[in-house]
Amino acid sequence: MPPSPQGDGGQSRPPLLEIVVPAYNEERRLPGGLLQLCAKLARMPFPAAVIVVDNNSTDRTAEIVENWPAGPVPVRLIPCPVRGKGAAVRAGLLETGAPFVGFCDADMATDLDAIEAALGLLLSGERVVIGSRGHESSVVENRHSRVRELGATWFRALAGTLVPGVSDTQCGFKFFDGVLAREVAALLRTPGFAFDVELLARCTADGSEVHEIPVRWLDVPGSRFSPARHTFGIVLEMGRIWLRLRLRPRARLRHAMHPAWEPPAAPDPVGSP
Repeated sequence: MPPSPQGDGGQSRPPLLEIVVPAYNEERRLPGGLLQLCAKLARMPFPAAVIVVDNNSTDRTAEIVENWPAGPVPVRLIPCPVRGKGAAVRAGLLETGAPFVGFCDADMATDLDAIEAALGLLLSGERVVIGSRGHESSVVENRHSRVRELGATWFRALAGTLVPGVSDTQCGFKFFDGVLAREVAALLRTPGFAFDVELLARCTADGSEVHEIPVRWLDVPGSRFSPARHTFGIVLEMGRIWLRLRLRPRARLRHAMHPAWEPPAAPDPVGSP
């Protein structure tokens, strides 16, 4: 499946910001999400673009993006045959070329007004800006079950050992200096739910601080995370991240190449706890 040949909708300047949207079987939620995102970016006083990464979907996800109407915010499609949200985000970030990049979920659970705050901080010199549901000023509507909430609490505690001081590694709303994002993405090896932890841990290992901002977050139905099915796999992923960061030599990011993926032990669906 080749990248979408869609035009730039009349955009003459290269984008200042590119946003990656990983998508696995998102034919129901993606159209509304793209409408929101493109409308938001079109109102901003700078050129922006969207990259949708089709994570080996079996529904009409790719077709929706390929047929997306041209407009002021170009939307293009790239394929990622390796299953897992981490694999999809990695593929998308490596396709970017803008000074600033980010990614968000197809359901747009995070209010997109936070984009201005994130970009403002990046323009002021911050290199990593993430939405945090744990921020004291965040507004969170959460319909998760008690079991899932307990699982999320456990996961945050575990993630805190790898990314100290970050209250929410899993909110699907993260923005970066473009050069840093592409260099760190080239080093990522976690294809599944825990990829955010490796991504942020590698950023902090490079000396970049993680700046958390408050968000308005709505729990949108359709998450593929299941505590019963995925907890064991997440524990394995976190263990692998720990080993990679502590037992392997740390490459200097400016010399990072684009190594091949290490295939996961088992397929991981797109999602986050």
